[in-house]
Order: sequence, then C-alpha cells, then structure tokens
Amino acid sequence: MSSLNETSRDALLRRGFALEYATLGWNVAGIVVLAVAALAAKSVALAGFGLDSLIEIGASTVVVWELSGSGEDRRRRALRLIGGAFVLLALYLLVQSSVVLAAGFHARHSTLGIVWTAVTAAVMFALALGKAKTGAALDNPVLRTEGRVTMVDGILAAAVLLGLVLNSAFGAWWADPLAGLVVVFYAVREAKEIFSGDH
Repeated sequence: MSSLNETSRDALLRRGFALEYATLGWNVAGIVVLAVAALAAKSVALAGFGLDSLIEIGASTVVVWELSGSGEDRRRRALRLIGGAFVLLALYLLVQSSVVLAAGFHARHSTLGIVWTAVTAAVMFALALGKAKTGAALDNPVLRTEGRVTMVDGILAAAVLLGLVLNSAFGAWWADPLAGLVVVFYAVREAKEIFSGDH
C-alpha cells in the first residue's frame, strides 16, 4: 500500500472516530435532557427514546473498539450485550405503552422534548450520512452498519417528535404511547439482527 493510501486511510479512520465520538457526546447529553423532559411531561415516548440513547452509546463504543483494532470475540460479546439491552428496552416500553393506552393517561406538553427531538433528528441524519460515506470508503461493514443504526435513531427521533407535536397541538394523548411502540418495533428488529448475526 502506498504512502498516499496509508495517509488517506488514516484520515478516514480519524473521521470515523470523530463521527463516533460526536454520536457518543450527543447521546450522553441526550440522556440527561430526555430524562428531565420525560419526567416533567410523564412521556413514555421520551423515556423510551432516552433509553434508546443509552443503547446507542453502547453501539458507538463497539465501533470505536473495532476501529481501534479490537478482536472479533470482544466485538461479538459487546454486540450480544447491546442485543440484550434492546430486548429489555422493548419489554419495558411494550408494558409501559400498553398500560398508558389502557389507562388513557395523558402526557403533558413538552417544549424541551419537542426541541430536543427535532434537533436530534437533524444531527442523527447528518452523522448517519457521514458514517455511510466513511464506512464505504474504508470498506468497513461495522461502521456502515452502525451508520444505519444512527439513521434509524434519526427516524425514531422524528417519530417521537410527531407524537409530542400531535399531543401538544391536538390533544392526541394516544400519540405519545404509540410513538413508544415505534421504539419497541425498532428495538425488537435490532435485537433480532444482532442475535442472528446480521450485524
């Protein structure tokens, strides 16, 4: 491999690390913001999205390990832990959303939740695009796969945002727990892919 190719690869690796650290930083901040917003509004969707942010921190950590040249066994173990966390997230949200729907509980308006999920959707879409391009240039399937997870994270943020806006603007209280069920679907799908080896 030529010096230029080595230099290009090093630059791409640095970009990959920067994208993952940006994702980590955003999700760490998100856990705090979403916890405050979820408690204030009693929102199932915001609580679920906060838990999803915690899992995304684990996913980004796995990619950082992989880009650092960590072993395949360590990566498999970490992915199984992430898969287990997705299962627990799905079970929690399924029960919580079902109870809220059955009881007819109305979540309160959350300006903080609306602003954070709107900005998060935009940030996640931008990070996902960067990871897809960098992963393709590096021919790194792990970075590309995690880029797809980040893209879905942006879609989830948009779904939660829609639920919050419908609840706030039109009193559609059922939109919040339904947005929580969107997170359930995503969590089950991710867990299935991890345990089947698709990641």
